[in-house]
Amino acid sequence: MLPFPLRQPLMSQLDACDFRPSAQNLSGAASCSGRLFSFGVISDIQYANIENGYSFAKVARYYRAALPALQRAVRTWKEREVDFGMHFGDIIDGYHPKSESLAALDAIVAAFDVLEKPHWHMIGNHCLYNLPREVLNARLNMGGPGGASYYAFSPHPAWRIVVLDGYDVSLLGWPEHHPQHRQACRILAERNPNQEKNSPDGLEGPARRFVKFGGGASDAQLTWLRQTLAAAAAADQRVILCCHLALHPDTCPGACLLWNYEEVLEACWQAGNVVATFSGHAHKDGHALDEHGVHHRVLSAVVETAPGRDCFGIISVFSDRLELQGFDRLASATMHFLPQENALT
Repeated sequence: MLPFPLRQPLMSQLDACDFRPSAQNLSGAASCSGRLFSFGVISDIQYANIENGYSFAKVARYYRAALPALQRAVRTWKEREVDFGMHFGDIIDGYHPKSESLAALDAIVAAFDVLEKPHWHMIGNHCLYNLPREVLNARLNMGGPGGASYYAFSPHPAWRIVVLDGYDVSLLGWPEHHPQHRQACRILAERNPNQEKNSPDGLEGPARRFVKFGGGASDAQLTWLRQTLAAAAAADQRVILCCHLALHPDTCPGACLLWNYEEVLEACWQAGNVVATFSGHAHKDGHALDEHGVHHRVLSAVVETAPGRDCFGIISVFSDRLELQGFDRLASATMHFLPQENALT
């Protein structure tokens, strides 16, 4: 039996969300009447103290400009008095000199600390190219159950935010003898016929996700997720789910999906209290609304943002919607969801 069963991808309903490009210089915050809390979002900073380069797709990457872009984002978040900030993984680029990776991480953390509010992070593939998981967990405050890199927190009595580790089962970040490394080897051997496992050549659609720079959630993490969602439901809490890897096939290229995204979605649908998922990794904005009414949003990457331009957002949370105010390259959106019986306000 295959470790992660395949299912048919969901149908996208892009017209169910007001999804619009952002002006280069937005003025005025989203309507705050009835707002419960707000938080800053930014993804794929991939800072490196090296000259500019290109992705495998020949898209320009502006490594040094990523740090001042983050600093501008944090200043705006502070001015708008957000309650916390979130970064969606890949905090340092894989090309950064490894001997200087810890200093680079400290520089990024110092930029976030200017917010003087909590800032939350998640594991990305570039993070693991640079530093061991235990160092990332300690420096980025990602201490989950048993030292795991997945965790949850409640910024408001009616809400819980759940952060997944998309590289829990992966060739990245584990020694070769580790059970989750060995499981990843088996998955890639079964699902990817290429000798070079970073290549999705010959695979189609969501099947292209089975590459070395991807990963999945372990059985232990899935059990924890179901328990966490159930506890949130018992407390009449809505949930926002976050992961570096994308969780819906209509938001991004197939290679950017979590290996077992279907199992995560099934857990969300069964719980019935997840209103949205947010991810990075794909470097381009994407949105889908599934048939269960859950919104799925992918955030554009800072590293592919030209010097002087911006790529971040502020999410304002209301009892019936999320309002994402995007700045410059990050598209704005209003994501409505159905009322929840007996929900706290």
